[in-house]
Amino acid sequence: MDRTTTLNEGAGPARPASPLNNPIDAKVDSVVRSAHEATDRVADAASAQIGRARESVHQAVDGAASTAHSGAGYAASAIEQTLQTQQKVVESACASIRARPLMAVAGAAIGGYLLGRLARF
Repeated sequence: MDRTTTLNEGAGPARPASPLNNPIDAKVDSVVRSAHEATDRVADAASAQIGRARESVHQAVDGAASTAHSGAGYAASAIEQTLQTQQKVVESACASIRARPLMAVAGAAIGGYLLGRLARF
């Protein structure tokens, strides 16, 4: 194959080399350039809006995580405080029963009788 031949040789009339020679080509190039510029502007605007939305979502997630951490800390301290109070009440009840066992049995019997009477209504 001869490497000196071009693709357009013998294929018909050659196209003009410059788009300025053909007004249709110049118009097509102008429209294509305008479309590319518009696409670039839209992409830049969308990219900026996506960036702002991404930052807003990150801030919301960080705020929710912070709230969840503080809530978990509060819940843990409330549970600990409740367990300490329960332990104090149980120790107090045990000490009272050891000090006066007959009073504890009598109180339990009276309480059971009253609960039984109330349950009948």
